[in-house]
Amino acid sequence: MEKTGFTQKIGRLFRLALLVCLCGALIPAKAQNARVSLDLRDASLEQAMNEIKRQTRYLFINRDVEDLNRHKVSINVSNELITAVLNRIFSPFGIDYSIDGKSIILSRRPQPDAEPVEVRGRVTDARGLPIVGASVVIRGTTQGVSTDAEGRFSLRVPPPAAAARLEINYLGYEPVVVTVGSRTSFDITLEESAAEIEQVVVTALGIKREEKALSYNVQQIDAADITTVKDANFMNSLAGKVAGVTINASSSGVGGATKVVLRGNKSISQSSNALYVIDGIPMYNFGGGGGTEFDSKGATESIADINPEDIESISVLTGAAAAALYGSNAANGAVMITTKRGQAGALKVTLSSNTEFLNAFVLPEFQNRYGTGLNGSASGSSVYSWGQKLTPAARTGYTPEDFLETGHVYTNAVTVSGGTERNQTYFSAAAVNSDGIIPNNAYDRYNFTFRNTSYFLKDKLRLDASASYIYQQDRNMTNQGVYSNPLVPAYLFPRGTDFDAYRIFERYNPASKLMEQFWSSDLEGGDLRMQNPYWIAYRNLRNTDKKRYLLSFSASYDILPWLNVAGRVRIDNANSLYTQKLYASSNTTITDGGKNGHYTEERGYDTQTYADVMVNIDKTFGDDWSLQANVGASINNIKTDLLSYRGPIQENGLPNVFNVFDLDDSKKRAEKTGWQEQTQSIFASVEVGWKQMLYLTVTGRNDWASQLAESPESSFFYPSVGLSWVPTSLWDLGPALSYLKIRGSIASVGMPFPRHLTIPTYEYDATNKVWTAKTHYPIGDLYPERTRTYELGLDARLWRHICLSASWYWADTYNQTFDPQISVSSGYSTIYLQTGHVRNTGVELSAGYDNSWRDFRWATNFTFSWNRNEIVELVHNYTHPETGELISKDRLEIKGLGKAKYILKPGGTLGDLYTNSDLVYNKEGFIEVDKSGNVAVKDDYMEDIYLGSVFPKYNLAWRNDFSWKGLNLGVLFTGRIGGVCYSATQANLDLY
Repeated sequence: MEKTGFTQKIGRLFRLALLVCLCGALIPAKAQNARVSLDLRDASLEQAMNEIKRQTRYLFINRDVEDLNRHKVSINVSNELITAVLNRIFSPFGIDYSIDGKSIILSRRPQPDAEPVEVRGRVTDARGLPIVGASVVIRGTTQGVSTDAEGRFSLRVPPPAAAARLEINYLGYEPVVVTVGSRTSFDITLEESAAEIEQVVVTALGIKREEKALSYNVQQIDAADITTVKDANFMNSLAGKVAGVTINASSSGVGGATKVVLRGNKSISQSSNALYVIDGIPMYNFGGGGGTEFDSKGATESIADINPEDIESISVLTGAAAAALYGSNAANGAVMITTKRGQAGALKVTLSSNTEFLNAFVLPEFQNRYGTGLNGSASGSSVYSWGQKLTPAARTGYTPEDFLETGHVYTNAVTVSGGTERNQTYFSAAAVNSDGIIPNNAYDRYNFTFRNTSYFLKDKLRLDASASYIYQQDRNMTNQGVYSNPLVPAYLFPRGTDFDAYRIFERYNPASKLMEQFWSSDLEGGDLRMQNPYWIAYRNLRNTDKKRYLLSFSASYDILPWLNVAGRVRIDNANSLYTQKLYASSNTTITDGGKNGHYTEERGYDTQTYADVMVNIDKTFGDDWSLQANVGASINNIKTDLLSYRGPIQENGLPNVFNVFDLDDSKKRAEKTGWQEQTQSIFASVEVGWKQMLYLTVTGRNDWASQLAESPESSFFYPSVGLSWVPTSLWDLGPALSYLKIRGSIASVGMPFPRHLTIPTYEYDATNKVWTAKTHYPIGDLYPERTRTYELGLDARLWRHICLSASWYWADTYNQTFDPQISVSSGYSTIYLQTGHVRNTGVELSAGYDNSWRDFRWATNFTFSWNRNEIVELVHNYTHPETGELISKDRLEIKGLGKAKYILKPGGTLGDLYTNSDLVYNKEGFIEVDKSGNVAVKDDYMEDIYLGSVFPKYNLAWRNDFSWKGLNLGVLFTGRIGGVCYSATQANLDLY
């Protein structure tokens, strides 16, 4: 019995153990038979795991899988086994799993021998055309490449390659994300972004705004428009590409200064040049040059120092409302330049090289039929070429074109860009090396730029720092003038004289033991004091060395998603050294009588310091209302100093040894000049939008300018208001009219007035080394030169291929500042008056078309601008504040060149040209010639003879870009219709 009982106990235990084992085996079997239903679109792995946990109560344990949110999954299953679902979710990403009871344990799949997979592909647009420069990046990493000229790319994807996702982006197109999986070849098509017409543009202070919200005309230029055909001064590349802009390149040659006028000249006495703004910060355009019609020097300018390869885009604000936030600096409009910064992704290196050859395009028409002399006779002055008719044997064959050379410009640049999502770096280096068409003329510039952008505190804090160094040299940068311009003797060289005899421009003089100028004494002693043109080029040397650096720093912090605060500071410093070396035997008219040579040395120091701080709001209220506001303050300090020495080398000094210590003390001129201006400002801009259709923009700025020292008015205010209506944002007007915007604005801006007008001033006479008495009456009440502008316009896009833009404007400029002569009873010879009224009205039109047919693309754009300039009033019954004298002026004469002069009258323009000299005509209308052959000229006509206005009636341009299978062709036609031109060169050619 005991045995039986024991056996029964053992049996019960065995059955119990068997039951436990069966239950233990059934639990995982039941677990693995669990079923789930999922419907997820582009969800993270964590989202998928949470849904499985909710349905099955399983817990996930993650051992070594990093960043589950980085992987995205799309799955749609119904009542599927959990094991099948887990396989579909985790397998593509190289993640293994195991089920242990109610736990699912995740681990990284070991791949010790895995190799990177090389994937290739091609990126095209909807028309099948290759997209060049599209970025292809492995999502979640910084590894990536850009597509080549055929839209192709090749990229090595690290393991696990199957789980990797490629993200393809290009500006103006919707991004595309693809999973690599088992494929190694991809054909990717990018679709144009639906938000393309709602592009963002850079406006005043560097504020980015939607184009449809702007109530004024903004025209954008891409970087390719200024780098395809390069110019040392990239501003010249804007010619014909922006409506309402007149660009006049100087005669200084490569790298020379350029005048940029937006919507016509506005000021009687001050500059009408546009304001330049770099990354939202205004740049004072320091420049040199100057002189008289007899001797002047060409010069470059600050804007010409910028490397065009560093430019990302340019926005041209032609209207006052567009630039009103810059206050007194922006009366003439603004050119906004946005520079490049580093881009996240793989390191990208870009090399560019450009070579240009220069030749004189148009030369004056020269006569070569008559030789040296006057009135058909060889006797008389040997300067003239109106002597006897030359026989074929007597003709020397000389033409001024023989003096000119084939110039060249070599431009080479390298840019490096790369970084991570939170730290990007940009570096560039460029060199421009040029030899001009005039012998011994050269221009060299070297640019180095470094920029770094970093994000901190969960991307709320952004820091941006940049540094640029520019070294620029130029030699014999030629401008107008008689004495220092080699073209004068080259053009006027007598046709009956052999020019080849003077090509060797210097010879050794045993008496002086010097190499001296070889030239005709008759030419040197003539009215123009001409020298050998080669001597001017090689022995009248003018050199400029400039070293410039720009340091910029900006920071912004996102306090809330719709609120941030930002600050910027920039220091722009340039040191320049200009020297002029006139060698012994140069014409004594320009050497102050010195026979051993003449030396000039000028050291310039220019500094601009700018800083601002802004609070920015960008918030929406429901689906209907939006608010964008910017409030800030700024300070702008500009200072320039010039220290100069000039004079002839002393008689007992060493000839042609040039330094300031050997100058003749009795004739040496030592001067130190300079000035400083500071403007402190507060500003605000508020934009209210309704239903993304109607936008109201109001801006205001108040300036405290140092020019107002000693004036009762210590500041002045500039307001603007604008309205933009975009009906296509609310109503579908059909495929023919895909976009329509109607806009209008009113603005009041000002222009800086001359400094030092509110206090008595004295001038230093460097020749006599004495201070001269005060010359102008100090003004007590000083106001800025105001420009009030009204603008209406519309922008439209038709059938997605045609773009139209039209603007009409009316601009009144008043409080003009100039100094007519007054009675000397007050003790002053002049008084600066603030009166006068100039009006500019005009129209700007542009039309563009862009379309593609298979491999061929054609883009064309036409611009037209018309501006009417009118002087409404000059001076009428202005009361002298001290003497009570009434001052009225119905005309102002501004001396020109030779017998031509500008005369300003009410009803006329700022460019009206007059003369009191003309040829004498007989009754039959022919020019009178006396018996000696002299042409009859009358120089003292009592009435002014109107020659015309120098302003064109209108400007137009037509641009065409063609591309076919990677081959590009661009053609640009520009024209200025109307306007007279006075050429002193042609006048002298006619005379001599």
